[in-house]
Amino acid sequence: MALALVGTLAIVTYVRGADDRAQAGEKIVKVLTVKTTVPAGTAAKDLGASVALESISRKVMADGAVTNVKSLGKKVAGTTLVAGEQVIASRFVDKSNFSATGADVQVPPGLLRTTVALDPQRVIGGVLTPGARVAVIASFDAFDMNNQAPITVDGLQIQPNGKTPSATHIILHKALVINVQLTGNVNNTENTSAAKTADTAKPGQAPTSQLLVTLALDGPSTERLVFTQEFGKVWLSIEPSDASDAPTAVETRGTVNR
Repeated sequence: MALALVGTLAIVTYVRGADDRAQAGEKIVKVLTVKTTVPAGTAAKDLGASVALESISRKVMADGAVTNVKSLGKKVAGTTLVAGEQVIASRFVDKSNFSATGADVQVPPGLLRTTVALDPQRVIGGVLTPGARVAVIASFDAFDMNNQAPITVDGLQIQPNGKTPSATHIILHKALVINVQLTGNVNNTENTSAAKTADTAKPGQAPTSQLLVTLALDGPSTERLVFTQEFGKVWLSIEPSDASDAPTAVETRGTVNR
């Protein structure tokens, strides 16, 4: 029994010595690691106890690992940081860039997120920011009904094998914009959605390519948006909170001059 105990102690001592010998040949560094989840958009200066310095082997130190919160300046977390990961500089972005991606827009639960590609003139000249509320306007050219009997469409009677009138109508009110992206270059970045709002933009050159606008909508509204994008034309109009969302009449060539 005594000999067995001595043998066990000898093995433990040898293993510990091996660990010490292994560590002696490694360079130990200190880096900031995440202790509790950090939500996207959190300012570096507000990380506080959510991060702490931890000693690790240099060989597992991530590229861009941060050792001091002050080195991040006024940047914010560009994505959610989870416990256990190292704090990496590339995961922090300027506040303006974070806002431009729509990452800080609070989306109500249960809504679908749908993106449409639109020319600048259909998106307030390309000056649109995430978080804005917009009216969605649908515009359709006339199309054949192929009806065998008179029918009524949008209050207008269509004769057999007739066509619908060209029509325009606001189909959605105060839709939430959660992201705006450019598909190409712009002539003047100071007047793009990433930097200005419709209220503060100065006259300048508009984007030269389409914009990808993502809206948060319920199911029926999503269907109406997609149908219009597929078979008609979509226009967006900034809709402030005090704008009326009372029902409006469908506009056709016969009604627009009334």
